[in-house]
Amino acid sequence: MRNLDESLLTHLVPFSGLTKSEIREILDQAVSHRFDTGDTVFHEAAEATRFFLLLDGYIRVIRVTPEGEHVTVLHIPAGQLFGIANALGHTHYPASAIAASETIVLSWPTSLWPDFVARYAGFATATQKTIGKRMNEMHDRMIEMATQQVEQRVANALLRLINQMGRKTENGIEVDFPITRQDLSEMTGTTLHTVSRLLSAWEKSGIVESRRKHIVVSQPHQLVLMAGNLHQR
Repeated sequence: MRNLDESLLTHLVPFSGLTKSEIREILDQAVSHRFDTGDTVFHEAAEATRFFLLLDGYIRVIRVTPEGEHVTVLHIPAGQLFGIANALGHTHYPASAIAASETIVLSWPTSLWPDFVARYAGFATATQKTIGKRMNEMHDRMIEMATQQVEQRVANALLRLINQMGRKTENGIEVDFPITRQDLSEMTGTTLHTVSRLLSAWEKSGIVESRRKHIVVSQPHQLVLMAGNLHQR
């Protein structure tokens, strides 16, 4: 991608230790993609033919249970690698990646992954840290699902979103991409009815503001009290 400048990657963790010429080599082997909200980047169980870097936007990572239910396991912000099945020892993607907003993505053939890890100093270390962080987050999610009441799970989910992907507004902290009540139900293993009931009650209490595909947390401290301490780990 000769039209992409090296400065796009120099500040991102996997590439921050590389020289300008090394980043140029990496960019020259990349393909750029633009996805609209709701577009699928890749499907769960599909052959992992490419790995990706999110330049702008947000990615929602979804898995399907044996019962056919969709569960959102992660949200990935800009500046991170994803679809790195090879790093996990997989030949197929273990989950689906959906554009949670308008996104711009770079991708490379999976066949280049071992070469990147071997040639570019710090790339492997940064990637392992990213994987470790995501595994810890998913572990926390599993504990939440097993031990917490629905109200706690939904509060934790909203806190996680505003901590990682929040944008300050006059009325509080807004989740910085379109999010529906159905999305929240898939994140927390509960029903759309339950999420709607909770958000309606929290709106009446002034804790959140919810409108079509937008959620603003007006009183984060109240969510913290409802959520418990798991999100602070």
